[in-house]
Amino acid sequence: MAAKKRTSGVRRRRSPRDTDGNAGRAARSPRAAVSASAVERAISSALSGGETLSVGVLKLVKGTLVSALTGARDVGGEIGSAAVSTLRGSIRAAEAIGADLGAVAKHAIRGTVEAAEAIGGELGGVARSATRSAVKTTADVGGDVALVSRRAVEGTADAARSLGADVASVARSAAQGAVEAADRIGGTASRSVRSTLGGTVAGVRSLLQPASNGRPPVRRAAARAPRRRAATKRRTRAASE
Repeated sequence: MAAKKRTSGVRRRRSPRDTDGNAGRAARSPRAAVSASAVERAISSALSGGETLSVGVLKLVKGTLVSALTGARDVGGEIGSAAVSTLRGSIRAAEAIGADLGAVAKHAIRGTVEAAEAIGGELGGVARSATRSAVKTTADVGGDVALVSRRAVEGTADAARSLGADVASVARSAAQGAVEAADRIGGTASRSVRSTLGGTVAGVRSLLQPASNGRPPVRRAAARAPRRRAATKRRTRAASE
């Protein structure tokens, strides 16, 4: 009996695998592995070291997200916050070293969308979150939000084409994110972004068409149609009399 008591009092040390991999997942958590400041330092270092902007930003952003989120339990829920941090760090790095904000946003968002496809994320949602973050951060650093909005949609479209995805759908999601951020900023930012994305961007037309608050004019017209027909019949009967 004494031996049993001693045995029951000994606790077995758990390895990381004993908790269903929670320790490993914590290490890969996007909040722990992807931070805006870390991305900012990495991009600043890469571009200052002579790496070309297009290749350097795209590779760094894509590699960071894939490394952080591969094997994550909830990719769909985590990649959005990781994309926000990544774009925030990218824009801040570009502003700090005097790089072209629009070009950095374009390649960073392309890398983000390609990373989402590589790990099984939903492309439209990622494009929307990333673009919204890019526009908001651009406003924070005093940049041109209309230019960044356009370049972000272009980067999204480039990524969708390279992946064989629905270019128009993904680009419209990016445009929606840009408008959401611009509307929150308000004033000239909202007007300039809407004007910029109101036309054709990256070969995609009617980027802002889905934004109708759920009540498109066609449905309202259809609802009024029976009343118009009834009025027409009354006028016809009155004329015949």
